[in-house]
Order: sequence, then C-alpha cells, then structure tokens
Amino acid sequence: MDFQGDAGKTTNARHRNNLGQLGDGLIDLIGDRIPTVAKRFEHDLKGERIDLPDEAAALSVFTDWQTGKLASRIASPFWTIAKPKAKQRCLDLGCGISFLIYPWVEWGASFYGQDISGTAHDIIKARAPQLNSKLFKSMRKAPAHLLDYELQSFDLAIATGFSCYYPLGYWAMVLEAVRQVLKPGGVFVFDAIDTATDLIDDWALLEMYLGVEVELESATAWKQLLKEAGVTKTKRKEGELFTLYRVSWD
Repeated sequence: MDFQGDAGKTTNARHRNNLGQLGDGLIDLIGDRIPTVAKRFEHDLKGERIDLPDEAAALSVFTDWQTGKLASRIASPFWTIAKPKAKQRCLDLGCGISFLIYPWVEWGASFYGQDISGTAHDIIKARAPQLNSKLFKSMRKAPAHLLDYELQSFDLAIATGFSCYYPLGYWAMVLEAVRQVLKPGGVFVFDAIDTATDLIDDWALLEMYLGVEVELESATAWKQLLKEAGVTKTKRKEGELFTLYRVSWD
C-alpha cells in the first residue's frame, strides 16, 4: 500500500534526509500496523457492518459503540486546549474528515490535512474545496511520521485519536517530525490513553475485536518520552478515556 499519496516534494535537502532516517527500522518497530489501523478506520468511514463475537455484548462500552455514542464520549476536543486562530497554518494528522465536521471556517485557520485512510483522503479532496477553498490548503495520504513539508511551516499541529495504536518508539519519530515542521513557538496537540480510567479494559477488548491491538502506556511513560524528545512545555487535560497533551519546544 502506498502511504505517500499525493504528498508534495520539498526542496530542503536536510528535511529529506531526516525523513529517510525516520524510516529506518520502521517495519521492525511497527510491522503492518499502519495498513491495519487504516483498515480499522475505513470500516467507520464507510459505515460498514462489523460482526463481533457474542462475548462482545458483555462489554460495558458495547451498547454505546453499537448506537454510535461511544465515539463522541471518547473524542478529544483539541480546540479546548489549543484553539486554532485566524490566519494560523494548522496541520491535522490523522484528520479523517475533521475539516467537514469541526468549525474550521469559524476559526479562520488554514487547514493542511493528512491521513492514512484512502476514504478520508478522497472525501476531503472532493468536498473540502467546496466548503471553503481559501482555508483548505491540502490533503495528503501519508502516516504521521512522514511530514513532507518545509521546515517551520506550521503554527499548530494536531494528532488525536490514533496514538494508542502505535508503540512509544513510533511516537518518538512523530514528535521529532512534528518538531521540525513547527514554527518557533508552535504547539503540538495530541492525545494518549489514560490507563487509569474505568473504560480502559473493555474498550481495549472492543478495539481488539475491531481488528487492532492498542498500546496501553502509562502517563509516566509518556512523560519520559516527552522529556527525551526535548519538550520544554507541557499542558494536560483529562477526558473520559484519553488525555489531551499540549506540548512545545520553546
């Protein structure tokens, strides 16, 4: 599967070299996790029925999942911790169809989207220019560690809803890639599983039934990762399942 999609080509040799380094040993680290996660979200976007085993009905989250309420319960409202501002350049990683469902037009921020889902890519490319062609700048089909943009291009980067599917080693790659494309003073917002929540065990089982194993890393492990990544400022906001992190390197 080609995850580069229509990603543009930078003229910055240093940036290209960094992208190459990020790819070293990737298969050993995450195996086929990227296409597996893409498939999991394709089902949601296409509204495809998934037959789960009978024991799934005993999970505390099953009814809300079945009725579509679970997604809104556990979604991370990134704008409550870092609201996009007018004329800012914002990069939304794993964006899905966020440009169509979140108030980007109201915020007045330029939107650059990236996702591994071909369905999300096609929907946004077709509909976003009709919604607002001035604010919608691009949509690329690529994973979060491959950011083929000029250095220091963005005021804000966002990555919510998918950190739980990848090991911390992969997220070290994502943090470094994001750091390079943020402007000085830029902010990165992402979410991570709160392993102390009451939902965690049943939710993790549900995700396994849906085809993806989740990585249950503690808040202490995330704190250490951010320290190793050179993050200097961190703000957190806890949700029902995920904790939002707002980090910067200045």
